[in-house]
Amino acid sequence: MSYVANRLSVVKPSASMAASMAAKALRAKGFDVIDLGLGEPDFPTPRHVTEAAQAAALRGETLYTASAGTVELRTAVAEKFKRENGLDYSVDEITVANGAKQIIFNALMATLNEGDEAVLPAPYFVSYPEMVKLLGGVPVTPVCGADTGFRLTPAVLEAAITSKTKWLFLNMPGNPSGAVYSEAELKALGAVLAKHPQVLILSDEIYEHILFDGRTFVSFGQACPELRDRTLVVNGVAKAYAMTGWRVGYAAGPLPLIKTMNTVQSQSCTSVAAPMQAAALAALTGPQDCIAEFRTAFERRRDLVVAGVAEIPGLTLPAPEGAFYAYIGCAGLIGKRTPDGQVLETDTDVSNYILNSGHVSSVPGTAYGVTSFFRISTATADAVLVEAIARIKRAVAALKD
Repeated sequence: MSYVANRLSVVKPSASMAASMAAKALRAKGFDVIDLGLGEPDFPTPRHVTEAAQAAALRGETLYTASAGTVELRTAVAEKFKRENGLDYSVDEITVANGAKQIIFNALMATLNEGDEAVLPAPYFVSYPEMVKLLGGVPVTPVCGADTGFRLTPAVLEAAITSKTKWLFLNMPGNPSGAVYSEAELKALGAVLAKHPQVLILSDEIYEHILFDGRTFVSFGQACPELRDRTLVVNGVAKAYAMTGWRVGYAAGPLPLIKTMNTVQSQSCTSVAAPMQAAALAALTGPQDCIAEFRTAFERRRDLVVAGVAEIPGLTLPAPEGAFYAYIGCAGLIGKRTPDGQVLETDTDVSNYILNSGHVSSVPGTAYGVTSFFRISTATADAVLVEAIARIKRAVAALKD
């Protein structure tokens, strides 16, 4: 007897979670492992946010809410989009879910028909293609390499679109690359999309506040207002406010799309837990000092890792423009032999070697659709990153031609 639905045969588990589990398994055997597989801030959630959730629970706000989220939270989200992104949405054009991932899942569940295509520029977030496949869609994954700054170009976009294209996904700053799009670059993509009215745009802006070198964030919706009726802007409180475990994401989009997403949610998880919504409300409407504090720390850590990787022969790392990852090129290690004679044939081999020899957990670049890279999270203490880079350096130095 099989307990697995046929549709799951094409879906892989989360690569970043798998890397973290491998690190935990090695740690359970007594090894000192640095886990840089999962991407989440190491800072505590701001105290006023935690207190808001506690106060809401003590007030009795522990019942169901509207599937789309409380009016108060959706109002705060609408005000955030207007204040920070120049986007004007009504409360009914806002939806709240259990993290940005569920927002994306709901959108795909609500719109994808069997065989519909979704253009996912690679490197992409590991869950994008798996969600598309799970819901009967076909991922189209044009490679956007280091030569374009890991950014999608208009020519590559045009070549990827077919009559079956339903969605284009943009992620900025990008996970795993940290790539950021300028307003001009977004407008150029918008000009291509204007010629293909069947294509919806999902702009995943969850790392919006984690930008480096004085960059200013521009939302796709802000750059291309003429595509408003086809654009879903996705965001959440997880990264900006160190709230990954609170599971609150939100999105703004055209009312017909938001309504269908709410229908999906009403028949699945119903809604986000009420105290979690109170916490997200406090995050969006309370003091914002933590955003600048976190960003400063993330930029310092970025610089530390970039400098460290530059001293390791065979590895490359263009300075990420945002987010908190290092997408490290390892083409220079492919073909080398480990001390026990194993040939490193893929980036998965490299990632496994760094884990087993250097005791540093990473995610192979193949999981993001581009080979000869591996990703580490830089969202951890400076001292931990220094030690991790030192371990990687020793492991690489032990390789033989």
